[in-house]
Amino acid sequence: MSVKKLEDGRYEVDVRPRGRDGKRIRRKFERKADAHAFERSIIAKYQNNEYLNRPADKRRLSEFIALWWQLIGRNKNYANRRLSAINCICNDMGDPMIYQIDSRSLIEYRAYRLEKGIKASTINHDLFALSGIFKSMAEIDEFHGENPVSAIKALKEPKTEMSYLTQDEVQRLLSIAKGDYYRIAVLLLATGARWGEAYQLKAENIVGNRVMFTITKNGERRVVPVSDEVISIVKDRESGRLFRVSYMRFRLKMKEAKPNLPDGQAAHALRHTFATHFMMKGGNIIALQRILGHADISQTMVYAHFAPDYLLDAVSYNPLSEMSTLRPHIRGNERVLGVS
Repeated sequence: MSVKKLEDGRYEVDVRPRGRDGKRIRRKFERKADAHAFERSIIAKYQNNEYLNRPADKRRLSEFIALWWQLIGRNKNYANRRLSAINCICNDMGDPMIYQIDSRSLIEYRAYRLEKGIKASTINHDLFALSGIFKSMAEIDEFHGENPVSAIKALKEPKTEMSYLTQDEVQRLLSIAKGDYYRIAVLLLATGARWGEAYQLKAENIVGNRVMFTITKNGERRVVPVSDEVISIVKDRESGRLFRVSYMRFRLKMKEAKPNLPDGQAAHALRHTFATHFMMKGGNIIALQRILGHADISQTMVYAHFAPDYLLDAVSYNPLSEMSTLRPHIRGNERVLGVS
């Protein structure tokens, strides 16, 4: 059944109007009548000849990308990086027509990149960017088909070691880095900011002892307080961009400070360093979530085990913690604890 009653008394519509391989639509309602009305409206929409019998979209992917860039893409965060990734997909796939892009063609493209030695995480990231184009173009009525990327599952990504710098390695980095490289390293270590957030920081974004990151991954402004000493190092002018640095050169300095730095982790290792030392020194996990700008606490919980008292409540709050009558108990040749 496409309408079912939930344990909380509400009704859920769960329907795939274009068959089991089509888009899945789910929504919850307080009243059963509303759920059935929504179900009927969805099915009617997909049975409408105007919707189903649209001519094949014969625009080239390059044309589709160009239109997306003009209308939407250039205003996005990290716009140029997204455009570069999507153009690579377009070139690798031979600039197909939109109607030719389906789950089969995307799986073949994915296999081609895997054979070239491209990491699963990179492929997933690029296809996520492509999916975003179809989604955003559909929202402005410039695309009317099914999002082809949503039909395939992301590749499994091996968990990479989360690397951070020890206190000695931090000292080594700060002695190696000079000029703007030293100043941006100080900012990254003091705030846990992402490279892109720090790289684009302007003097106007620092007010008093507070650093305001306005160009962030999730688009939300984030404010992090820092010390007077950090401000005196980082803010060397009253207006304009604060740093003129190259990411590749910064990575070389990071490798010099920490030779075993894993691939793909350079400036981001300083974000891990901030979070790790924050928890080691007894910082609050909720405060860390806000400082790092994580939307979900589960992202921040990866640092929880660095806290000195992590899980020690298991010792204090278990049902035996208030019992003073525990005594050794002999069972065969094994000595165990018993309760008298």
